[in-house]
Amino acid sequence: MGNFIDRTFGVIADILLKLLPASKQEKDAFSYYRAGMGAQSKGQYAEALDNYYEALDLEEDPYDRSFILYNIGLLFGNNGEYTEALEYYHEAIELNSDLPQAYNNIAVIYHAQGVRILEWGDQQTGLTNLERREDDALAKRCFDEAAKYWRVALELEPNGYQTVRNWFNLTNRPLRV
Repeated sequence: MGNFIDRTFGVIADILLKLLPASKQEKDAFSYYRAGMGAQSKGQYAEALDNYYEALDLEEDPYDRSFILYNIGLLFGNNGEYTEALEYYHEAIELNSDLPQAYNNIAVIYHAQGVRILEWGDQQTGLTNLERREDDALAKRCFDEAAKYWRVALELEPNGYQTVRNWFNLTNRPLRV
């Protein structure tokens, strides 16, 4: 079924690309973006990244660039390169502040950092009380950042992210500040 849908999307995209009034540069940017999405869906991340960078070089529309940047962020995040992922998500948001998935992914990274800090502290023996308090404070700052970005994601997509709503309830954090 997925192959049929993918092929159908490809055919429709090709038809639209031919029919819509767009410059060669715009059409080339879309072609690279589409190739990047195809490679990404097949797990060919290096190829996807190459295509997204080509699309980014050609695409001038800020809204369209935001989605390219978002997808580049996804690739870096999936590869465990969270600093780079955050940079691309933030760039995407600068161009298009209506990307709830970018806010969500930023929050996920901050939350994961907070969890890692707490887990690291739990695995260490011989930490002083001061060191444990510092770790706890650092983790709390990460969770606070996650909450900040999740609030925006929920504001943009009020019916989405049920697990995030549950997290707010479990951590006794207010959904609104």
